[in-house]
Amino acid sequence: MSALKTATIEELAAAHQRGERIVDVREKHELAGGRIPGAEHVAMALVPLRIDEFRGKESVWIVCESGNRSWQVADYLSRHGVEAYNVNGGMSAWRAAGLPLQTGAFEAGVSGTGLGAAS
Repeated sequence: MSALKTATIEELAAAHQRGERIVDVREKHELAGGRIPGAEHVAMALVPLRIDEFRGKESVWIVCESGNRSWQVADYLSRHGVEAYNVNGGMSAWRAAGLPLQTGAFEAGVSGTGLGAAS
């Protein structure tokens, strides 16, 4: 079992530069406001159904809009043996820091289905 780790937006930006895995757990409609370039999308409600995609792989940085949903997902993943980082401040902090955003259409296979009613 891995311990839940918390990260700052600066630590996430450094991980992004290194090409580490970032997963955005917001709902699909929230992505219209932009997302971190290269981040995967797996809506929060789908994480338990897709747990095998997280197991036995590298650490993962979890982001949502503010850090609340990402904390829940990172905690869940940590309890299931995944090295997961919750990013404090989420996308709100990413935008406030002036970091790059990807907007518009998303490539097939990168964005999840976005189903679920998590908040």
